[in-house]
Amino acid sequence: MRFIQQLQAAWQSSDSLLCIGLDPDLERFPPSLASGNGNIFSFNRAIIDATHDLVCAYKPQVAYFSALGAERQLEQTIAYIKSSYPHIPVILDAKRGDIGSTATQYAKEAFVRYQVDAVTVNPYMGFDSVQPFLDYQDKGVIILCKTSNTGAAQLQEVQLQRSGHNSEPVYEYIARLVAEEWNFNHNCLLVMGATWPQQVARVRSIVGDMPFLVPGAGAQGGDVGSIVQAGQTAQGSGLIISASRSILYASAATDFAQAARAQAGALKNAINNYRKKHAAAL
Repeated sequence: MRFIQQLQAAWQSSDSLLCIGLDPDLERFPPSLASGNGNIFSFNRAIIDATHDLVCAYKPQVAYFSALGAERQLEQTIAYIKSSYPHIPVILDAKRGDIGSTATQYAKEAFVRYQVDAVTVNPYMGFDSVQPFLDYQDKGVIILCKTSNTGAAQLQEVQLQRSGHNSEPVYEYIARLVAEEWNFNHNCLLVMGATWPQQVARVRSIVGDMPFLVPGAGAQGGDVGSIVQAGQTAQGSGLIISASRSILYASAATDFAQAARAQAGALKNAINNYRKKHAAAL
């Protein structure tokens, strides 16, 4: 099954657009898991078991593992999702981008070593830095477009003036480039930050039903209602709305998994309420 089909099936089976980011921060772990062999995997497993019926995807952030030398626990986390909840897609948040030969190795890292279903990539170096990922036709390639961080505008809002074209910001050019030239295998998605609903609406008008990974819906303060209104497709989907810290660290006590479930459930329900309101207004 290709990634887009897998994602569509997950949207439908879970009735959810929620993705939980797995960003293990040892300083925020409950005391019982603050140290010890396999503590990161144990934390992740508890979160996954508590929330698997509420999500359409999980998104481990590779830096949180590699900074701790915990790549083995990342492998264990991904393998656990694959074996216990194989219908849930796994997105590796890596934001890779490099020359073609190096990008080939990054693609192999994501899709062969870690066996994930999709990966985030940075398009700054152009098509040849993204093509090795695109060549895995059954995998999702999620390309940075309008990111959720406050400094994004320094580059992404810069106006481009190309010969024979109207002026447009960099993020719109990226969206158009991906939709018109890079999506030949129908495996492209875009990263659109939850903190920019107007830009999400603009890009939706450019790329049609291409799915968006939408980070920033939790601790970064994105407005869920505005994002659903701006980015939802006519089918009531099209969005992978990601939250990490606000769910993972809803409690620092032994009830952390239950607290994560409560927070995830509340966010899923809020998203679905906005989906219904938006659908009724169409």
